[in-house]
Amino acid sequence: MRTVKIGGVPEHFNLAWYLTLKNGEYKSEGINLRWHDYYGGTGAMCKALRNGDIDMAVILTEGIIKDIIEGNPSKIVQTFVQSPLIWGIHVAHHSNYNEINDLKGTKAAISRYGSGSHLMAYINAENNHWNLDKDLHFEVIKNLNGAVEGLTNGIADYFMWEKFTTKPYVDDEIFRRIDECPTPWPCFVIAVSDNFIAESKNDLDTILRIINNTTAEFKNIPSIDKTIANRYEQKLEDVQEWLSLTEWSQSVLDRNTVAKIQKELFTLNIITKITDYKNLVYTPS
Repeated sequence: MRTVKIGGVPEHFNLAWYLTLKNGEYKSEGINLRWHDYYGGTGAMCKALRNGDIDMAVILTEGIIKDIIEGNPSKIVQTFVQSPLIWGIHVAHHSNYNEINDLKGTKAAISRYGSGSHLMAYINAENNHWNLDKDLHFEVIKNLNGAVEGLTNGIADYFMWEKFTTKPYVDDEIFRRIDECPTPWPCFVIAVSDNFIAESKNDLDTILRIINNTTAEFKNIPSIDKTIANRYEQKLEDVQEWLSLTEWSQSVLDRNTVAKIQKELFTLNIITKITDYKNLVYTPS
């Protein structure tokens, strides 16, 4: 039985992977799929793909595109979540910052350089017509727990993270959300190392078939809202809102979307060049 290592954030977007693993669906096909939680998010998974620590990752679209352009020997094999990610823009609950323009020129907490929290700070700055050279400053805090400490202690001023994941921290008056910033493209893709594609195409096809069958029917699973609320310690009404906004995908990331993302990242000086679609996306011949 071949062992395949996959990484992702321990969030509700990835519950479908947990369910298929729990049901033994990969083992029944001769695949020992091992899931690894990456609390550091996309930046940590990019590093893990480069190092060969994992074969696959469920990862933010803009982050893996940037890293592949910078030499990560991987490819995007399909879109995983088609809908945008809604990034909440958070400050400490007792902060004096009350609106988005109060944050101009202050320090953003990011999990690491190249992470979603880093890249989306640029998107947010552009949306608000800030000077990207003068108005953006960063403090690396590694993960969500680091952000709690960083904002509470004044090491950083604001933190961008997925709205529903951070909602319990808002409810507990640790964070205060002052605005939102949706990604202007599908938020999560599945990326796979070039070595794994070359050596294990049949296993890859099998894994994608299993997860796609589950995500296609995910919203119809009985009491799935209650399952998510219990597992991720969220309020039922928040989960129901999140489910209404979220759409999974079983399709390859299309050329126009890849071109749009690259154009945006290039405009923001996040990437230094625009590359061909085939260098970023694997499409079966």
